[in-house]
Amino acid sequence: MNGNGSNKMTNANYLIDTNIFIYLFNQRLAEPLPKGIPSCSIITEIELLSFANLSPQEEQIITKQLAHIPIFGLTDRIKQKTISLRRQYHLKLPDAIIVATALVENLLLLTNDSKLHRIDNLQCKSVSICHLD
Repeated sequence: MNGNGSNKMTNANYLIDTNIFIYLFNQRLAEPLPKGIPSCSIITEIELLSFANLSPQEEQIITKQLAHIPIFGLTDRIKQKTISLRRQYHLKLPDAIIVATALVENLLLLTNDSKLHRIDNLQCKSVSICHLD
C-alpha cells in the first residue's frame, strides 16, 4: 500500500532510510534486511528517484522494489513532529521527515547515518556493509 497508511494498516515493522536502499541496490549489504515488513518515507522515494545520473534500468529497479512496500506520505502528525525535530536537533528537512515518520508510526529506523542514532526515543539500527577494496 502506498500513500498515507499507518503501520496499523500496513503491519510495517521497520522504515528504511535512503542510505540503506543505496547500499542494497549496490549490493553492499553484508547482512540481509531484518525479517518483517519493510517500509519507507515518501522522502526516500523522492531521493532515490531524483539522482541526476540515474539510468532507466536503475529507475526501473528502484520503482519495482518500492512497489512492494508501504510508502508513508506526509500527515499532520508527521509534519508537526518534523517541525519539532528540526528545531531541537537542527536536522536537514529530508532527515527530519524520515525520523518523524519512524517516530509517529512507531517503526524501527534502519540507517547508517550516525547523527540520527542520537535522537531521543528513536528506535534505530545500523546495517553492516561490505567495504570496497
